[in-house]
Amino acid sequence: MNVRDTHAAAGARESAAPGAQAEAEAAARIARQIAGARAAQQAFEFAGQETLDTAAAAAAWAIMEPSRNRRLAEQAVRDTGLGNADDKFRKNYRKTLGLLRDLHGQKTCGVIARDEATGIVEIARAVGVVAAITPSTNPAATPANKIVNALKCGNAVIVAPSPKGYDACALLIEFIHAQFAKAGLDPALVQMLSAPVSKAATAALMREADLVVATGSQANVRMAYASGTPAFGVGAGNVASIVTRTADLRDAAHKIAASKTFDNATSCSSENSVVIEEAVYDAMLRELAACGGVLLDAQQKAQLQAAMWSEGKLAARCTAKSAPEIARTAGLHDLAAREPAFLMVEETGFGASHPFSGEKLAPVLTVYRARDFDAAAAIVRSLYAYMGAGHSVGLHTGEPEAAVTLGSTLPVARVIVNQAHCFATGGNFDNGLPFSLSMGCGTWGRNNFSSNLGFRQYLNITRVAYPIEERVPELDALLGDYFRRFGQ
Repeated sequence: MNVRDTHAAAGARESAAPGAQAEAEAAARIARQIAGARAAQQAFEFAGQETLDTAAAAAAWAIMEPSRNRRLAEQAVRDTGLGNADDKFRKNYRKTLGLLRDLHGQKTCGVIARDEATGIVEIARAVGVVAAITPSTNPAATPANKIVNALKCGNAVIVAPSPKGYDACALLIEFIHAQFAKAGLDPALVQMLSAPVSKAATAALMREADLVVATGSQANVRMAYASGTPAFGVGAGNVASIVTRTADLRDAAHKIAASKTFDNATSCSSENSVVIEEAVYDAMLRELAACGGVLLDAQQKAQLQAAMWSEGKLAARCTAKSAPEIARTAGLHDLAAREPAFLMVEETGFGASHPFSGEKLAPVLTVYRARDFDAAAAIVRSLYAYMGAGHSVGLHTGEPEAAVTLGSTLPVARVIVNQAHCFATGGNFDNGLPFSLSMGCGTWGRNNFSSNLGFRQYLNITRVAYPIEERVPELDALLGDYFRRFGQ
């Protein structure tokens, strides 16, 4: 090796050393947290249903109590710059209240089912220590949802918050620990990574935990699936809603507007596109305009696109900001002065060369014109071939049976009929979906589940099989129809 090579090798070792040291320190820190969580969880798991319910209630009330909720909502917006505090306040409360409704009376430890006919007894068992990966868009509501679910099922949980949402999550944990102190519960049951949250620390947490539940960027979800630990991760959002010629247009417009503008469209369930049947296209645009939507012309659309995307990526300066702020950022000052509730752009294409066809995380709605219902479904299929497969689709129509057609043919895990999509998809008090802030997207979205993430994902089930009277079926009862049609 010559002198130059020797110096290069030494430099490489020196530059690598700080990274390796940081990774080793992160791993040691995570190991200590895991050990504390595991010791607390092993005692907690067998404390009985009343104790599990108490812990879940304590964590829920920590975020729901109005003064704490307000502090969390304001902290979240102040730190992340995403959304608005009033909507986060409502989200923190309603999502947690709905979760409590879903959990009320549910048995999550001990024997939960007996089937005399099959001789099967089911026993609920905790999964252990849960690694909860949470996003900056909901730095209080999403951790709270995962913590309540985990505790209800006898688990401990360690949260890996987004760096932007760290302080809001830390405040939530502080509130939970205060409630735990009242109930005599071990604070080691609910922890979070220490600052600064690094990729190395998050990866170490994923490896050492018993279960990973990941919500947020697709990079985090992929890291969860690659961690070697059983994981539930969510797919990308890019929700579209179809408006048919039989829809109540005024009702549809109000619901789409409410969904599009809530918390400045931080939700993955906010409509990114609306596909309108040609017969009612102009009338629906008028109704959307009456709800505060402003349709941009071609030049304004080009300016908005330049502001919202740079180097092929969404610009943070427009993410989850209000429509007037986005318009000012794009240099559309006359439009901003009109104080629009949301912006609308017409589109005909799909894919990376048509960025408005993708997820925007902003009160910007892409509008497509469809010849008829079949054409509308085809447009949605093209949208989801680019982004958002598996998530959900909205439908505003006077023919609700059309929803079954969409559910049978589109790559979606949910079809939301005549509802404000971002409220309905994650469960609401006027539909039967479970309350959640993490929506599975099935194999279409590269996920291993297609339901709303709920308490059942935080449980193991042990099955005891007792002997029953033998029942061996006759071959003809099972294959007789096949034999009669095709022979043996």
